[in-house]
Amino acid sequence: MKLTEKQIEQVDRQVKRLIASGSYYGEVYKKAGVTGITSQEDFEKIPFSDKNDLRNSYPLGIMACDETEIVRIHSSSGTTGTPVIIPYTAKDVDDWAVMFARCYETAGITNKDRIQITPGYGLWTAGIGFQAGCEKLGAMAVPMGPGNTEKQLKMMIDLETTVLTATSSYALLLAEEIQKRGLKDQIKLKKGVFGSERWSDTMRKRIHEELGIELYDIYGLTEIYGPGIGITCEHNDGIHYWDDYVYIEIIDPVTGEPVPDGEEGEIVITTLVKEGAPLLRFRTHDLSRIIPGTCKCGSKYPRIDVIKGRSDDMFKVRGVNMFPSQVEELLKKIPGTSSEYSITIAHDDDNNKDVMLLTVEGDGKYDFNEMSKAIHDLFKSLIGMTPKVIVVPIGTLPRSEKKTKRVIDYRNL
Repeated sequence: MKLTEKQIEQVDRQVKRLIASGSYYGEVYKKAGVTGITSQEDFEKIPFSDKNDLRNSYPLGIMACDETEIVRIHSSSGTTGTPVIIPYTAKDVDDWAVMFARCYETAGITNKDRIQITPGYGLWTAGIGFQAGCEKLGAMAVPMGPGNTEKQLKMMIDLETTVLTATSSYALLLAEEIQKRGLKDQIKLKKGVFGSERWSDTMRKRIHEELGIELYDIYGLTEIYGPGIGITCEHNDGIHYWDDYVYIEIIDPVTGEPVPDGEEGEIVITTLVKEGAPLLRFRTHDLSRIIPGTCKCGSKYPRIDVIKGRSDDMFKVRGVNMFPSQVEELLKKIPGTSSEYSITIAHDDDNNKDVMLLTVEGDGKYDFNEMSKAIHDLFKSLIGMTPKVIVVPIGTLPRSEKKTKRVIDYRNL
């Protein structure tokens, strides 16, 4: 998907602003001989940016305006290394709220809804983004934040919450608790808006069936405002993203070359109007594709497919490259598996080889030993390596209020 004339003008303005500000990226572009753009070809000469740049310019080296214009900072949810800090102007904050309200509207949510917000507040962009969009829409916000499941359920029942916002992991935890306590008849939920992590079709189906609600997948990342730059609609055929605020291109993650629309690759995002910390050609490492054509919902906004995983999620065991998404696709083929699994990788020093343990929850309708053998055999035939497989009852693996860590690699600790 090529830049429009208006988007070319917007990017050109951003390049000139960054250079004039003397910011980290302004210096990068000056050294690269980039002074502006007038075409798609010029645009594709702009160097990629990534999270390492943001760490190298810590704390506020990417700020592209006077400090007096900054009204807020946010930081990414990562827990290792130098934090990533993103400054926002008042317009950035308002633009983000406008995009988020548009997400709610795309999901059919109105000012008559009551939206329970369970993602975290503070430096993380999630909770405050969900709330700002809710208030911009004019709906009632129930700003719970994460945890305290007992109180979450009480507020959900007493306030007759109609919309739940959460990570998919926490939505599953709440759905299981509602089922376990027999509260489904007291819950008035109609819709769920979930983000911050990729979730499998199996998990989507479980949450849908246990809560009986419509599910919407919201997209975003701290570096690019936060959640709210795109969302699925009722047809669940890709994520509509707001191309008046961001331009999305898909590249081959190895070569860096743009790929044709419809072909899978890495999402690269350019902010068109962001003031505090504009980012041009920011490599997200999220894997998706541009969906050509117009959605059945009639929206004019373009679409990317739901996130398939991350290019840096790949792990290697005994010379075989794997992604969590591949594991999920394989488990879908085995009757009785739930959405929950974990992968543990370690090195067996005695035998000098890597070992992988795959723990999978089973719903109890099939023999666990037979399921384990079926998973083992399918892994061997489709992926080319054989993990040790253990099937356990539903509820055995830990549940998370944030993102669920699926792969634990002790070789890297």
